[in-house]
Amino acid sequence: MIIRRYIITEITKPATNILILMVAIFASYTAITYLTDAVGGMMAPGQVGTMIGLRIGLALEVLLPTTLYLSVIIALGRLYKDSEMTALAACGMGSANIVWPVMMLALPVALVAGGASLYIRSAAYQQIYELRSQARAEFSISQLESDRFLEIEDGRYTFFSEEIDRDRGVARDVFLREKKNDTWVIIQAEEMSDGGRNNSGQPVLILRDGYRVEFPASGKGGHIIRFEKAHYPILSGSKASRRYRRKAATTSHLLQSDRLEDVAELQWRLSTPLSTLLLALLGIPLSRTNPRRGKYAKLGTALIIFAVYYQLFTIAKTNVENGTVHPAIGIWWVPILLLALVLFMLWRTGRLRS
Repeated sequence: MIIRRYIITEITKPATNILILMVAIFASYTAITYLTDAVGGMMAPGQVGTMIGLRIGLALEVLLPTTLYLSVIIALGRLYKDSEMTALAACGMGSANIVWPVMMLALPVALVAGGASLYIRSAAYQQIYELRSQARAEFSISQLESDRFLEIEDGRYTFFSEEIDRDRGVARDVFLREKKNDTWVIIQAEEMSDGGRNNSGQPVLILRDGYRVEFPASGKGGHIIRFEKAHYPILSGSKASRRYRRKAATTSHLLQSDRLEDVAELQWRLSTPLSTLLLALLGIPLSRTNPRRGKYAKLGTALIIFAVYYQLFTIAKTNVENGTVHPAIGIWWVPILLLALVLFMLWRTGRLRS
């Protein structure tokens, strides 16, 4: 019991530092992306912190297994480096004294990672999509950038401007395209500015000196209107938030669905706790090293295996979504390969044989 507590403590120490470091790096990278959107007017500054927190919650399903995996390798590698593993073996400590403490620590981590994948993932994605939809619905001139196209409302509106005067809130040489069911509306104007909101709460654009062309997407017909000044409302509906997205679907809904995309998403979520346990076990043979080589000797190999493993997961998930692989096989062949690798390496190092 003392040995088990000692090994768990040794693994927990680097795990805490690694998790904090990985969360900090991930948060910094995410913050750069959303702060850029906030500066460009694509997102309200108050939403940046919320989006970062939601992204961290989503990342837990990967960060937790990765942290435990690396911690097992580093902690046990230190024990090999300091010859403590040799001393334990000389005292008659079998392989169970190494495997069981790792599993005792991996089980609660797998439960937390599984909870993040099965429940936090859908809730976080739902809030992210709602915040994005809200940000896109609140259109203003500040969202535009010169010589770049901007799409809002899932491509219903497309904007382009050659020059932006942010001090005055005016865009010049403007191109605007709107799709109304089977009808296209094209507007070219010399100047565009914000006109506040109408009685329905919709954003209104003030267009000056331009043309409005309206024509059906298929067939003939259409008309052209020349205007000096026009008020153009932007219909900011909730279309984007109503659209079904499997990542935001609850796990209970995915369990009742037979769509290939939903099956792949469900299997991805269910595989998280299994991956956590297998990666923790894989860390045991990967930590075995010569004391003169150091505790980080096999860390490079471990990172390569981890990268290949998750890349295979992505490929397997895509194959299930496309119908290339039968749902019964699904993505499970990837953890089966990892299990085979774990058993082989444990046998090779003598853990299973002993």
